Amino acid sequence: MNPGRPTRRTVLLAGAAATLLPPLPTPAFAAAQAATNTGQPYASYWYPDSLPSGTPGTGITWNSLKSWTAASDADLAFNAAAVPLAARFTPTPANSTARSGQARIQSLVSFGPTSSNPSQGAATADYYALTHWSYLDELVFWGGSSGEGIILAPNAPVVDAAHRHGVPVLGNIFLPPVAYGGQLQWTRDLVQKDSAGHYPLAAQLVAVAAAYGFDGWFVNAETSGGNTALGTDMQGFVRELKSLAAAQGQRVTWYDAMTVNGTVSWQGALNTSNQAFFQAADSMFIDFRWSTSTLAASGTKADGLGRSRYELWAGVDVESNGSSTSVSWDAMVPTTKAHITSVGFYRPEWTRNHLPASRTPGDFHAADDRFWTGRSLDPSKPDSTDTWRAPAVSVADRSTVGGALPFASVFNTGHGLRWYEDGVVTSSTAWNHLGLQDRLPSRRWVVRTAGQRPTVTFDFADAWRGGSSVLVSGVLDQPTTVDVYGSQLPIGGDTVVDLTFRTDTGSGGVNVELAVATAEPSSAGLTPPYTYLPVNSVNGWQTVSVPLTGLSGTLHAIGVRLTAADASGSTVNWRLGGLAVRDVNDTEPPAAPDGLRITAASGGDLRFAWDAAPGAVRHYTLHRLLPDGTRRFLGGTCQRAFFVGGQQAEQGEQQAWFELRATGELYTASAPVTVAHTW
Repeated sequence: MNPGRPTRRTVLLAGAAATLLPPLPTPAFAAAQAATNTGQPYASYWYPDSLPSGTPGTGITWNSLKSWTAASDADLAFNAAAVPLAARFTPTPANSTARSGQARIQSLVSFGPTSSNPSQGAATADYYALTHWSYLDELVFWGGSSGEGIILAPNAPVVDAAHRHGVPVLGNIFLPPVAYGGQLQWTRDLVQKDSAGHYPLAAQLVAVAAAYGFDGWFVNAETSGGNTALGTDMQGFVRELKSLAAAQGQRVTWYDAMTVNGTVSWQGALNTSNQAFFQAADSMFIDFRWSTSTLAASGTKADGLGRSRYELWAGVDVESNGSSTSVSWDAMVPTTKAHITSVGFYRPEWTRNHLPASRTPGDFHAADDRFWTGRSLDPSKPDSTDTWRAPAVSVADRSTVGGALPFASVFNTGHGLRWYEDGVVTSSTAWNHLGLQDRLPSRRWVVRTAGQRPTVTFDFADAWRGGSSVLVSGVLDQPTTVDVYGSQLPIGGDTVVDLTFRTDTGSGGVNVELAVATAEPSSAGLTPPYTYLPVNSVNGWQTVSVPLTGLSGTLHAIGVRLTAADASGSTVNWRLGGLAVRDVNDTEPPAAPDGLRITAASGGDLRFAWDAAPGAVRHYTLHRLLPDGTRRFLGGTCQRAFFVGGQQAEQGEQQAWFELRATGELYTASAPVTVAHTW
């Protein structure tokens, strides 16, 4: 992106037909390749073909995409996403200004450095744990640098979390400006043709996305010095990339930088200089220099081409100022007429990065909620005086909580200060792994009360499972309903809803009711037509099953209504740790995985692999069995390979024993399989 704005580079600098595709390996063969490496696996990155001169820096490996094969990719088992892209639907919007079928939201996010970005999470809670997926239509795994690699494949946890919420993820092709080390040869390498006139690296890119399980590519060609011939080759390359990608269910987004004559000139508009690239791709990110008039003209031009104007992402640079950024919102998403274009956020991980080094997960989520929901922190009650027009104000949220039963959530955000199982800490180590994130509430937080509004947050001081719970804190001077899920779940004669909750020590008492609606509100912004069902009181973490007796059809909304046990109202701290909708007899745990083995070991660094458990599996958990008979949580993953570092022998221990279980949708665990490692 525009080299005249170097502050946006700081993180980066730190660090046709399916027959054209190379063959993909069988899962067993791919898993076997993990044995060729012994250390920490990292997310993959490449140059198109030729490599830089000199020697890579510490921790950097230079790789050529042209020579990549899935069969020789030693870390593929750690990097391949496992969760398919979920279907989603649009509930009745929470407010009257949010629209469906118009503007969409794209985010360009750097989750970590180009090199040394762990494949499967790390031992820190300080991570951009994106949770507001319901407003996103496309996520770009942003990154790349001239000294490390310029083509990035997203790591598996990001893709798994996004897919669970119905959001496609694109890898990034970043041809850097010359000022940042870009070499025009890399652009020529990317668009090279074979003797048949095809673009071999287009096929490679599609093969990588297919093997890794993500959804296509963002093409950002910013290296100057090209000519019309190069521009023509780039057009042919993008057309073939899109054709091959479409055959695999993938997509291609073009960034407004290179023009049809091969030069780099950011237009800030869709016009004749970049129209051919837009036509070759599925969508285009318009550079930040747009104006009200150029966006209006761009939308009109897209209409004239027979394309949707909402396939244009108008760039909004939030890297430096986040939700304090000054934006001409009416140029994109006016409130009084149809939206003009879609919105492309550049670097919304500002919500984490601008905080001090002492930041906590709670600090991050507070800033992130402000960014996505707005100053009111309630999408059903937008603050009209807020100069930041949050996505929740303009875009209707979507949900993937539909289809067949069961559905369950323990409100795990994908990072935490500890790991909890049944309310007990089984690891005191901080962690992040987005692949373990639940399908989370799509509108946070809608609170309906005639009295004082309590605070509702994800909280990390206690949890039922994973690393977080939903905490409702404040004075309940009137009955208060918290919307939890918009859904499209079938209700049968034996459907029950499980609520797992508790009140904190010192909290006032709370009477709890389950709120369920079998129809949508009659119009946007109205309360769902809830039925309230009493829930037995509990002390400490406990799960209560509530039969949906007398209800039928489809469950459209799920919430909880809280009333202070003290009639005068009292301050409460009430936690929701889990929610499940299931058939009453649906309690069968998943089958166990098989073939647990250690494929490589170096000191206390171990690589594990196993064969898939039959049937539906949400994820796998790995524990160490300690000599005193307790179990220590080491990690979880959706993949069938996992790396654990820094293990040490316990006193007097000759062998370390490890236990793997499959976890089902209802968080029931399979029987364990074990393996030993001799010290």
